[in-house]
Amino acid sequence: MADNRSYTLEVWRQPHKNAPGHFETYQVSDISGDLSFLEMLDVLNESLVKKGQEPVTFEHDCREGICGSCGFVINGDAHGPDKGTTVCQLHMRVIPSGTKLVLEPWRAKAFPVLRDLMVDRSAFDRIQQAGGYNSTNVGNAPDANSILVPKEKAVQAFDAATCIGCGACVAACPNASAMLFVGAKVSHLALLPQGEPERERRALRMVTTMDAEGFGACTNTLECEAACPKEISTKWIQKLNREYLGAALFAEDEAQEKGGGD
Repeated sequence: MADNRSYTLEVWRQPHKNAPGHFETYQVSDISGDLSFLEMLDVLNESLVKKGQEPVTFEHDCREGICGSCGFVINGDAHGPDKGTTVCQLHMRVIPSGTKLVLEPWRAKAFPVLRDLMVDRSAFDRIQQAGGYNSTNVGNAPDANSILVPKEKAVQAFDAATCIGCGACVAACPNASAMLFVGAKVSHLALLPQGEPERERRALRMVTTMDAEGFGACTNTLECEAACPKEISTKWIQKLNREYLGAALFAEDEAQEKGGGD
């Protein structure tokens, strides 16, 4: 029996970041349950182009659930209703035929809408550039691998490193907080010996940049963890708070020592 699904789509349309936006309603039919959500939007866009209308803009790249660029909100859920899944890996078979789907971009001051469902997430890039790296020369790959890392620390670091920076945590948080993202990035490197030399500076710079970009503070509602397609744990927010507090106290003690010596 042929799979013949149909959906009503209410899509946020906004020509550019300085223009007002609005919802437009579309009907799609003859949709196979094997199509991904983005492939369903491809079908919609093909029909719009044939009618001489502007296609819906949405961001995508790998379509393999790795890059995190595909994110937007579906019926109030970041990345849609399927837990631990990006939009590009969300298949139409999990959404009953006839469902009304409301599609809108991430809603956050730090993520201005560029067009339709696409937002500017370069704030995440600037947070990374503030300290989410190792500038210490650890040699080539064999040299780096010669530094022994306890298995427990390696597993924890890998868990934190699975964050793909999609921004779902920001979209789901009532206060548009980026602390799950920053917590994962800070913790990943703080757990490894290669990240130890810049540990305090990293935490201070990344949190300071996060605040400057306009992200809110953690609301403790755990919506970020629920929306995360990689199911990053909020325990990394706890570690971020400890890392930041320790770094701030270290910087304060250092400043007092310098002041006392003058």
